[in-house]
Amino acid sequence: MSATFGNRLKVTLFGESHSAAIGIVIDGLPAGMEINEEKIKQAMRRRAPNASIASTKRKEPDIPEIVSGYFKGKATGTPLAAFIRNQDTRSRDYEKTAALLRPGHADYTGFMKYHGANDYRGGGHFSGRLTAPLVFAGSIARQLLEREGVRIAARIQSIAEITDEGSYSFSQLEEAEIKEFAAVDSGAAEKMQEKIFEAHSNGDSVGGIIECVVDGLPVGLGEPFFGSVESRLAHMMFSVPAIKGIEFGKGFELTTMQGSEANDSPVLQDGKVSFETNYNGGIGGGITNGMPVVFRVAIRPTPSIAKEQKTVDIKAMKEAALRIHGRHDSCIVPRAVEVVKCAAALVMADLWLEVYNG
Repeated sequence: MSATFGNRLKVTLFGESHSAAIGIVIDGLPAGMEINEEKIKQAMRRRAPNASIASTKRKEPDIPEIVSGYFKGKATGTPLAAFIRNQDTRSRDYEKTAALLRPGHADYTGFMKYHGANDYRGGGHFSGRLTAPLVFAGSIARQLLEREGVRIAARIQSIAEITDEGSYSFSQLEEAEIKEFAAVDSGAAEKMQEKIFEAHSNGDSVGGIIECVVDGLPVGLGEPFFGSVESRLAHMMFSVPAIKGIEFGKGFELTTMQGSEANDSPVLQDGKVSFETNYNGGIGGGITNGMPVVFRVAIRPTPSIAKEQKTVDIKAMKEAALRIHGRHDSCIVPRAVEVVKCAAALVMADLWLEVYNG
């Protein structure tokens, strides 16, 4: 199993949803880099469940315990390791139906690949629970970028068919971070939340789209083809459970345009090259062009729902029915906003260090 990502800034995830702890090792942080623990706590709180009836009732304190690579408020330059204890597990919810393959989960693929040795409780290593240490590491990477003038913001663009098609400034996107529901338009946010509650009431779930913007990047990060900014971001984003699609700039909308409309024309601003539009999301030939990197990810509906679904009993090898009990989000999009920002920070910090700390 490969649980390591990155070139200059390497991160390795470990743990399972119901194991004693989950955690991460970060290798490549610059020695002497100051780490603000309060910013880490803020990021962890934004990923955590809230008081909404549609949010999971699993309440984990999610306090990272740093055990190496950190001394007197700074990174030492050696691998920084941290773990987060799992304290609110209810493994009995999974033992009763251990042989029943949960629709939409990795139960079948995990069982087959690991010859039945996989930890199925809460999804094991496949669980979205592993995004907690990812947020921890990403919040540190975000601090590394911020000291260089690079900022990251994200918003909820849609929930199910409820969409906010507004075009917003970067500062407006940043303001969404302090909201419990990270949508810019309050009217659209209210309708989105109503949609989530409706799905919850019906024992079902919904997904949505998150838009993320990285501002302040210099020209020249990334490599053509296999090392492109799109490739690296896509690799990371598809490593996050529930993300099923990604687009950059205008994305699929570019297919409806002609070349004369889709091209970002170079212009001069204050003696420097800029671009009249940013339809290609701040990337040209896989390399940052100085414009904001803009991408959107599609988050599927939470697979664990209260409705009865068809499945297979893998031990008895017969078809069966399953109604999932336990504590699950009716929509993980609100919590995933922080995950997407932190995951993007890990990629962009890795790219940054390749050029400026080589």
